Amino acid sequence: MANHKFEGVRAPTPTIASARAPGTPPDTTPRLPGAARAGAALMALVLAGCAAPPQAPVALAGDLFTPTGGRIGVAMAELPKPDTGFPGASCLLCIGVAAMANSALTDAVRTWSADELLPLKADLVKALRARGLEPVLIDTPLSMASFAERSSPEPNTAKRDFSALRQPNQIDRVLVVQVDSLGVMRNYASYVPTGAPRAALRGAAYIVELGSHKLSWYLPLAIDRVADGTWDEPPKFPGLANAYYQVLESTKDQVGGAFKP
Repeated sequence: MANHKFEGVRAPTPTIASARAPGTPPDTTPRLPGAARAGAALMALVLAGCAAPPQAPVALAGDLFTPTGGRIGVAMAELPKPDTGFPGASCLLCIGVAAMANSALTDAVRTWSADELLPLKADLVKALRARGLEPVLIDTPLSMASFAERSSPEPNTAKRDFSALRQPNQIDRVLVVQVDSLGVMRNYASYVPTGAPRAALRGAAYIVELGSHKLSWYLPLAIDRVADGTWDEPPKFPGLANAYYQVLESTKDQVGGAFKP
């Protein structure tokens, strides 16, 4: 495991109160610390994502490795920064309590790296070439927000329009590795943790036919691992850090293993 620098617990940001006009009573509105506000924003994103049913797995298309398979782009979406999440802490106060109780862990997780995933693109290029395809490495990480969202009643179609990749790369399909979140998750029931934290990664790997937007392969990624032995070892949390890097290795194995003969 790589050697990473871990920081200590940051002090809460002080509230600015000096901007009140003379005679104005103090603002007594409760305020969440920064970590809790971030957790609230993350929870809002999670709840928004829950509105749409998840894409089911799609087996590799039978004609992918035929002589007409042609050129296929290999790309990776921009990687998120490792962070903590607390599913089940479903109210703002619950999120604040969970964030404060796990602040040392959050500080540690935010120093971890996701760079171990970067060689996956080159590994996929080699694997696809060995299967007779003509892979094209797309070096620049994909900014998913730059690709228009799609809404289609057809099943097994891409949620974004990647057709802009077709002409400049001279490809008919693209393999995308997309990591939506990674770091450490700890389940809560309102204010109370219901288990130990676990290293976690969420995302998907998929192949999109750029002409039709059809998915010719879709692999959901939901990989968790608990620490071996004791997890609560601040400030570095070595057991959870080791589990996190094992999650990254498992991700590479799952995605790359799909293309082995």
